Amino acid sequence: MPEACPVCGQRYEPEPGFYWGAMYITFAFSTGIMLVVGFLVYHLLHDPDTWVYVTWVAVMSILLTPLSLRYSRTLMLYLFGGVHYDPNRGSSSRRPTPSA
Repeated sequence: MPEACPVCGQRYEPEPGFYWGAMYITFAFSTGIMLVVGFLVYHLLHDPDTWVYVTWVAVMSILLTPLSLRYSRTLMLYLFGGVHYDPNRGSSSRRPTPSA
């Protein structure tokens, strides 16, 4: 991952350890994936054996991990990094900070 956006110069890691909080978001995504996959397996396969649940949940969790990690970091940056999307510029930019 580059240090900053090549277009606007937005730093992707505002402070050391910034993305530690993204682990909680990733945990929430993983929990949601497990619940949705379990629900779908139950209803689509008519309550199969436990090994089928474990296999489907494990495979889907592994396959969706890259998306989960990427979106958790993105959410962390947008929620706590002071970044917002500027449609006129075509890229994200920092919010202006009020001067004291």
